[in-house]
This record gives sequence, C-alpha cells and structure tokens, in this order.
Amino acid sequence: MELRILGCHSATPKPGEFPSAQALMAGNQWLLLDAGEGMQMQLRRYKVKFGRIKHIFITHLHGDHLYGLFGLLSTLRLLDRRTELHLHGPPPLERLLDEVFRASQVELTYPLHFHTVTADRPYQILDEKHFTVHSVPLRHRLPTTGYVIREKPKPRKLNPEAIARHPEIGIWAYHKLKAGEDFIREDGSRIPNDELTLPPPPPRQYAYITDTAYLPGIIPHIEGSDVLYHEATFADADAALAEKTFHSTARQAAMVARDAGVGKLVIGHFSSRYPDPRVLLDEARAVFPNTEMAFEGKILSF
Repeated sequence: MELRILGCHSATPKPGEFPSAQALMAGNQWLLLDAGEGMQMQLRRYKVKFGRIKHIFITHLHGDHLYGLFGLLSTLRLLDRRTELHLHGPPPLERLLDEVFRASQVELTYPLHFHTVTADRPYQILDEKHFTVHSVPLRHRLPTTGYVIREKPKPRKLNPEAIARHPEIGIWAYHKLKAGEDFIREDGSRIPNDELTLPPPPPRQYAYITDTAYLPGIIPHIEGSDVLYHEATFADADAALAEKTFHSTARQAAMVARDAGVGKLVIGHFSSRYPDPRVLLDEARAVFPNTEMAFEGKILSF
C-alpha cells in the first residue's frame, strides 16, 4: 500500500495547508478518502492519476471533508471519463449531488454509482479482488464513518529448492501448493505444504479515523493496523473544547494507537489555533513513540 496525504488540516484552508483528503494505492488502484477543498490541485501536484481512481469514500458531510468532491466529479466529465466511478458516503450525499448537478446542468460522461454508508454499525462495504473496506462508526456532531482497508492474504510462495527434490511435482500442482494444499503422491502419501512453500508476507491494513471524539470502542475494528491515521485536532490543554466539539486530542489519538497495537500512528486534522502543530506531535509521542505528523505531500509506503 502507498498513502499520499493531500490535505490534513481542519476547517479553514490556508496557503500550503489543505483540509482533509488522502489517496491510498491498493490493488493497483487509487482510493480517495475524503475530498476537502483544493483536492484536484493536490491530486495533480502529487501525481495521482485520475484514470486510476475507482472508489471515493466520504466520512461525513462537513465542508472540510467534502467541498472538493463536486469539482472533481465535474472535471472527470471534462476529461471525458467513461469508466465507472463508485462513491461511498452518508445517505444525504446522494441527494446533495443530484441537486448540485441539476442546478448546474451537469451531465456526467461516466456511470457514477452511489453506495450508502450508514454510521449505525461496523460492516464490510467493499470486497475487491485484493482488499476489503470496512466501516467504523465514529462519534461526531453528525453521522461520521471511519474506514479500514484490509489487504487480502496473498498466496504462499513456492520453495524452488524444496520442490526440485521431488521430481514428481509438476507445474500443474503449483496452483494448489500456493493455495496451501499438501502434495498427494500417486501412492496416496503426502508431502506437507510447509515443506514445499514459504509463507507470504502478512496482509497490510490501513485505518482512516478522522473527526471523532475520543472513542475507545473503535479499537477492536482497527486493531493491528500497520498505519493508523487519527485526528488530533487539539492539544491536551484544550481537552474540554475537544469534548465539546466532538474531536480528539493528540494524547487521546495516541492512547487509541497504543491500545490497538498499531504499527505506526499518523496524526492530522490540526486546529489552526496552534501556530506550530509540533506541540501535538510531542504530546502524542509521549504516549505512543512511533507517531508521525501528517503534512501535505507526505508519502507512506507499507
């Protein structure tokens, strides 16, 4: 997987600072996570090919996660896109899009399929060949959903040296060996699979959690993620404001990362009240040392 952060600040855009938007490469396609204002410029700046975008996931309908969507969908029309596009988001989003397209008299050149994502329970919302996407209900001022992208297990790897010691194993058997099956000789005896193959790398997992009050209940759904992106809008000194606005502090994000046993935490969605958001990074690292700060253009491969 490869993650490109297009925007990671909250609410009001500033020069060089964009609201929430990410692009994740999974299964040889780009998945877009949220669509803050300025998303199109960021997609071009960080070389995300529009033609390889197949799915867009919107967490909720606040403008700093949404207002870049309308322009992107319109631009894809101007580029004469023909391949289908799948949009996943809260139920009112479909009506909102219909009204925008009706008022602007825009007719898309490509099939746009809308998939409702409800925030009442966690469930699998997408099953692709190489990965799945699950929803994670969050606690914010309006229905909000996080997303977990899980890579499917890869086939086992053939061990050429081990296979060479058994001339009776032909190419025809390789597919079954990769699937984990034992090799059965003509006399009915077995050669255990683990003597002929090597284990594949463990499946990777990415969790995108933004705009939520501190919510330990999400931990079972993001547990073991290689990378967790978690909002860290406020410093601990402003914990009362975080609670009032249904946001998290950097320390709370780190507590979730620690308790979920993730590999790496990336914090973002910084409030503009902090001239230097590194104060948030320091607070998170005090709880979970393997924490990094998001910034526009940051690339993570894992």
